[in-house]
Amino acid sequence: MDQAATLISQLDFVWPWVFLLLPLPWLIYRFLPEVPAQQVQLKVSWLAQYRTTNKDQSVGLSTGRLALICLLWLLLLTATSHPQWVGDAVPIPNKGRDLLLAVDLSGSMQIPDMTLKQQSVDRLTAVKEIVSNFVLKREGDRLGLVVFGTQAYLHVPLTHDRNTVAAQLSEIQLRMAGENTAIGDAIGLGIKRLKAQPEEGRILILLTDGANTAGSIDPIQASQLAAGAKVKIYTIGIGAESMEVESLFGMTRRVNPSQDLDEYSLRTIASNTGGSYFRARSTEELSAIYQELDRLEPIEQQSQVFRPRHSLLHWPLLSALLLVMTSLVWSLIKKPIRRLLS
Repeated sequence: MDQAATLISQLDFVWPWVFLLLPLPWLIYRFLPEVPAQQVQLKVSWLAQYRTTNKDQSVGLSTGRLALICLLWLLLLTATSHPQWVGDAVPIPNKGRDLLLAVDLSGSMQIPDMTLKQQSVDRLTAVKEIVSNFVLKREGDRLGLVVFGTQAYLHVPLTHDRNTVAAQLSEIQLRMAGENTAIGDAIGLGIKRLKAQPEEGRILILLTDGANTAGSIDPIQASQLAAGAKVKIYTIGIGAESMEVESLFGMTRRVNPSQDLDEYSLRTIASNTGGSYFRARSTEELSAIYQELDRLEPIEQQSQVFRPRHSLLHWPLLSALLLVMTSLVWSLIKKPIRRLLS
């Protein structure tokens, strides 16, 4: 019963009011006056079989013929009502953001001042782990990857395929874009790729551990261009502020491995574009930053569904045609068959 109810619920009619015409043939037959005998009438040979005249010239129909006509009328009305099969609900994701990740691959990203799974790792290894997890959660967003060193280039164009972005992110290597840091060029490339997208949701997340030392565009000027293009930039400065290094004589000393980080420029870039600046001194802080980015730029929830519709009107039309053809063929062959059997 439940299955039958489900099937019925998936059947819909565009014009269900057409079924109000169902008793029309009976009303015509019942209430319209008969044609006077002296009137000239059009006679159609194949229709004559549906009429039988009794002694008082009243017209009647056999039960079988009446059932056939009623069934044909019902099929024609069903086709006219435009029946449709309504499929199961399919969720439609809301329009997400166009989110471009810019990752620094300069030589300084090899400094092993991060900890991952209780092991000391370099900055880039920590970035791959944390950012990949961030990417995989951004369902509905279009994501892309820009890598920069001495040059900046698009490593993964904007796509809904989060798995591909995460996989490509895990394969990037130190210095593959050069030794230096072209922050301004990375911002300029991000603007170029994002400005073709809708204004709502143009976001660039830029991660670096240094200062602009290469490229043809000043980062502050690039941020002003980004503001004009309605691109919001979140900047992340990565690197510990203290670590021990071994000297030539076997002694250790404490140094600041992030002394080259240009926090002023990163703050200014974020401020100019309506974003925020974050400081990641450890893997835990870096993970917390991307969780905060999830809060600041929440993932759009699925709030709409689509139910596909498939037209069924050809089935009652074909059925009606088949009935008519079968009736005509039977009317042509039934007399010869009776003669053969008699």
